[in-house]
This record gives sequence, structure tokens and C-alpha cells, in this order.
Amino acid sequence: MYVLKFRGAAQGPRALISELVSGEIARALGLPVPELVFAELDPELARTEPDPEIHALILDSEGLNIALDYLPGSVTYDPIVQRPDPVLASRIVWFDALVSNVDRAVRNTNMLMWHRRLWLIDHGATLYFHHAPEWQRGISRPRDPFPMIKSHVLLRYANTLDAIDEGMAHALDPDMIETIVGWVPESWLAAGNPGRDLADVRSAYTRYLLERVSAPRAFVKEALGAR
Repeated sequence: MYVLKFRGAAQGPRALISELVSGEIARALGLPVPELVFAELDPELARTEPDPEIHALILDSEGLNIALDYLPGSVTYDPIVQRPDPVLASRIVWFDALVSNVDRAVRNTNMLMWHRRLWLIDHGATLYFHHAPEWQRGISRPRDPFPMIKSHVLLRYANTLDAIDEGMAHALDPDMIETIVGWVPESWLAAGNPGRDLADVRSAYTRYLLERVSAPRAFVKEALGAR
């Protein structure tokens, strides 16, 4: 059983690009992320859907979508009850600062506890640079810090950011980043970047991530300052 992310939802195919790229970057960094799969949605499913909004969403999401493994019995991470290991907390904060994840705050942690282990979910709000008007002109500003890291639910526990920084960056070598970006379907790139050459768009994502992970990493300095 999988939880489907609809390409016809508010943020469109760019959210699916974020979900795939950031989710697989997290996996490459050794962080716990449920399996991600491509899922074809048949619009015939809308035929028996009585809710008009969901009916429209299914029709708008016809074709290739993304889904993540359903974790049965999992519960939402509670920052009051659960205290993560400082090294794991630091690794998650580092990753979220890298991909500019605005969705890991106290009010919406987007983390689950499953079999007494922390799992990261919902990365559709990461890489928000590709929602900006400049992105259509090829501008992404990979060296920008990430001030919103100050609201990260695990920041208080992330006391080994300095120690894990180099190792985390080293894990994301050019081949790894190029491979992950290469998994993005052309149909998502085309829908999310109308009028642009798809090879150039794919290269732009790769360049952004390569430059962002290269030293000096402003997002790490920002996180240390926020602590």
C-alpha cells in the first residue's frame, strides 16, 4: 500500500520533483525515508468518486505520479515525547537546510515514528527556488542561506552540525546528484517548466545542487547561527 502524491494538486508537478529529488537525496545520505515509487493514475478512478474536489483532482492527475510506502501503525513524531539522538537530529537539520525544507517545524513536523524509529516524509515543499519567477530565466541562487532553519523542530538537538558537515557533503558526489536528478520524468519537467529546453532544466537542477553542497556552505553557517 502506498500514499499517492497527486500531480494535479496545488503545487503541481514541481512538488513531485521536490518529493523525488529531496527524498532520494535523504536516502543517499543514509536518512530513513519510505520507499518512493512512480505510480500511474487511471482517470477512470474518478468515475465512482462522489466528492467533486477529489473527482477533479483525480482527473487532473492522470498519468505519472509519485507515491511513498505506507507505514502501517506509524504515529506522528511528538517533539515533547520523543528526543532524537543528537547525531541523527544534526543530520536531518543539515539535510533540510540543504534542500530548503520549510515543512519540518513544531506545528507540522512531517516525521513519523514507526517501529521506534524516526522516518522522514513529505518533501514536496522543498527546493522552493523552482517556484520563483527567476527560475524560468535560469536563476536559482544556490549559495543563499536558509533563514527558516531557525524554526526546525530538531534544531535544539542538532549539536554536532560541525562534526557531520564534511561527511554529509562528501556523500553527495556529482555522480550521485546527477543520477537522482536523472530520475525526474520528462513529463514533470515539461509541465513544471513550460517553454524551456528539458535538458537545460535538468542540468539547472544538477548545477544548483552541486553548487549548494560545495564549500563554503552558507546553509550550515546559518543553522549554526540559529542554534
